[in-house]
Amino acid sequence: MSSRTLLAVGKIVKPFGIRGELVVLPMTTNPARFRKLKHVLVGPTDAQVADYGILSARVEPRGVRITLRGITDRTAAEKLVGSLLFVDEKDAVRLPKGSYFIHNIIGLRVIGENDEAIGVVKDVLKYPANDVYVVERYGNEVLLPAVKEFIKKIDMESGTMTVRLIEGMLDESAEESEAPDAD
Repeated sequence: MSSRTLLAVGKIVKPFGIRGELVVLPMTTNPARFRKLKHVLVGPTDAQVADYGILSARVEPRGVRITLRGITDRTAAEKLVGSLLFVDEKDAVRLPKGSYFIHNIIGLRVIGENDEAIGVVKDVLKYPANDVYVVERYGNEVLLPAVKEFIKKIDMESGTMTVRLIEGMLDESAEESEAPDAD
């Protein structure tokens, strides 16, 4: 497999009917994207995938139903349950300015407005109101709401996220006990 970047866009949750149709739980904010897909990579991880053509895709309230080329019966469909559907990053949907894919946020170095090192983004939690960035700092987690009041700048070229912190966001006692000595 080449060093391409694959993005998970859905997970196969069950077969539907006897003709190989699959029910997919979308992992995207735009499930309608499945209607335009011509092929997907299917597998348990992005390192173990097989390429499938998409014969049909219907977006429904409880998920997306797709038919893949070569999957013609329920038995074949059942073997794919639990697999992820991936697209190559080059085929990803275009995001509006100021929006980022989660995989681009994870790993960013987090710095304060005065250039002090805060930590590294380790995860992104999805909540109805807004996302929350999980930042690892001296072995502890700092939770930063992904809103303009706290996230001042994301610079993908330098791999940094500049943030404004308020009192209480950092657990000062954990910072002092876990911080490396300055000698």
